[in-house]
Amino acid sequence: MLNPTAAMLVIGDEILSGRTRDSNMHYLAGQLNDIGIDLKEVRVVGDENGRIIAAVQALSAAYKYVFTSGGIGPTHDDITADCIAAAFDRNIDVRDDARAILAEHYEKSGTELNASRLRMARIPDDATLIENPVSAAPGFKLENVHVMAGVPSVFQAMVASVIPTLTGGAALISKTTRIDRGEGDIAGPLGDLAAAFPALVMGSYPFQKDGKYGAHIVIRGNDEDEIDAAMDQLKDTFK
Repeated sequence: MLNPTAAMLVIGDEILSGRTRDSNMHYLAGQLNDIGIDLKEVRVVGDENGRIIAAVQALSAAYKYVFTSGGIGPTHDDITADCIAAAFDRNIDVRDDARAILAEHYEKSGTELNASRLRMARIPDDATLIENPVSAAPGFKLENVHVMAGVPSVFQAMVASVIPTLTGGAALISKTTRIDRGEGDIAGPLGDLAAAFPALVMGSYPFQKDGKYGAHIVIRGNDEDEIDAAMDQLKDTFK
């Protein structure tokens, strides 16, 4: 039985400009792998309404789960919530439950819940909130799209809130061996091995050390016995 599939949409001009290094994709991939959900695609788009809407619609139609990061803060360029609402033809406005969460949070810290901060309580109709134990401002889920913050600590906390609600499959198992041969020598036998084990994914990651060439061969799949059989055959080939 195939695992459920997922995609991620990373949103923000700061990612595309190189000003900010994205770490959320790496974190999400690991979390999904652990519960047997296959992350199949990651897209990065800037703060442009049309591109965000189009990407959300395409990914939502293609995968069981979609996760977004970025663009749900208090500033003018935080447009993700509006784009998600538009992608699914929903109204969006300040919602009482989200407002109450923010009001309690800012009252405790003695901070004014001004118009800018209140933007973070704008939630599309029919969406369910995603808890944010770090900074209170919630994410939300609409249809199969989970909308979360871009700040890594907040993103990770929101992912922790979301993971228990997802239905996964078999966790991906990965094993690695080192072959002290150049990829030109490895390529043919590795291709034959991949053909013999079509349910597994095999990758070759070359290195050069002290003037010698080699590669780390990684074999991934959901059946550990099959991975071990493929790994044994690979090692026997290059004794």
